[in-house]
Amino acid sequence: MPNQSMAAKLRLFTITWPIFIEVLLQTMMNFADVFMISFISDGAVAAIGVVNQIMVLTFVLFNFTAMGSGVVVSQFVGANKPKDVSITIANAIVVNLLFGLFISIIIASFRYPFLSLFNLESDLMEYGAVYMAIVGGTLFTQAMVITVSSVLQAMGHTKDVMLVVLAMNVLNIFGNYLFIFGALGVPQLNVTGVAIATMISRTLAMFVLFWIVSQRVEIKLTWCDFTKLKSEYLKKILGIGVPAAGEHLSYNTSQITITFFIMLLGASAMAKKVYTENLMALITVLSMSISKGMQIYIGQLVGAGEKEAAYHNMFRGLKYGLIFTIIPSIIFAFFGENLMQIFTNKEGIIAGGAMLLVIGIILQPGKTFNLVIISALRAAGDAKFPVMMGILSMWGISVPLAYILGVHLEFGLIGVWIAMLVDEWFRGIIMLFRWRSRKWEKKALVEAKSTA
Repeated sequence: MPNQSMAAKLRLFTITWPIFIEVLLQTMMNFADVFMISFISDGAVAAIGVVNQIMVLTFVLFNFTAMGSGVVVSQFVGANKPKDVSITIANAIVVNLLFGLFISIIIASFRYPFLSLFNLESDLMEYGAVYMAIVGGTLFTQAMVITVSSVLQAMGHTKDVMLVVLAMNVLNIFGNYLFIFGALGVPQLNVTGVAIATMISRTLAMFVLFWIVSQRVEIKLTWCDFTKLKSEYLKKILGIGVPAAGEHLSYNTSQITITFFIMLLGASAMAKKVYTENLMALITVLSMSISKGMQIYIGQLVGAGEKEAAYHNMFRGLKYGLIFTIIPSIIFAFFGENLMQIFTNKEGIIAGGAMLLVIGIILQPGKTFNLVIISALRAAGDAKFPVMMGILSMWGISVPLAYILGVHLEFGLIGVWIAMLVDEWFRGIIMLFRWRSRKWEKKALVEAKSTA
């Protein structure tokens, strides 16, 4: 038993550490964008914060295929069925490419109506419109990056994704530096330059990931695989992806609604939210990495028929996730004002952001519960229950409570943060009971290969 436990820890660590680096880099990419845009103005930060809230919603839509294909691929890998892995990948790429092109056209064409929902001032509206035209018009590249990264990680090639994301981040930050500060004779394009740097880095990452996945599959993909979608595989992908996307869609639309409430409090409140969430995202990095690693590992265990091992390993991942959430949350709260000074010198924003980081000590562990346990349930094939509970909690607790506490009772962002705290802990405890019920054991997507 000790040997099995050690082997499980080693396997989880092997899968997770490259994902940790990848998620950290993705977070740092957003952090660097906000940091560099803050040199333009707090107003520019508020405008891009609104745009990114809309962009995150599109990422959720792309994730319905990426997440579903990742779970299906991990179970096929566990069941040792390489042909099924290749067909699943081909179907996922085609579906998300077509969907990505459609979303890109919608976002770029209707950017002004989308932005007008948030009551932005005219100069901030122009910042947002330019960014949405360039980044939104090429969102299909992000759809491909998400999809191919997900299937590569599900196959166990987490280091490949980590290296591509590293290169993408370096290129993006360098591009921001050139365009914002006009370095090396490059035109000083401010927000337009940030958008161009993002577009270029994502496009190059997409092509590199295409090449990598073509080299990593055991059974090579042919053009025929991409021209004939197979309903058997699409049904498995969508069976996980659509409910998973529903949960994420519910979360992000609720966050957009809450963002609308925050805009009623003024642009400085929005800037405070953006700065604080970027700092809190750094705390979430490890628990998010563990959740993604758990999804891959538990999917492979369920595909191999090892459900008892899957049950116990979820608790191991949750324990590590909580440890690495609580400790940095306390550190960030203690140095809250110093950290906020990285972005701004306005006393009101600094003091308010520091108080939100203190609330984060309780908020962040609740978020970890949801990240880890929901990923484990999804990996086992139990994707519908988290969606139903998510919609109930987000729209029944988080949104109305955010309005009541934040706007009606005038507690501002502190009230909003308390509303999100209650929502995260309510869902997290419900998910824990669901995992302990073991109802997910009957929902595997793939039959394990029988052994003689």
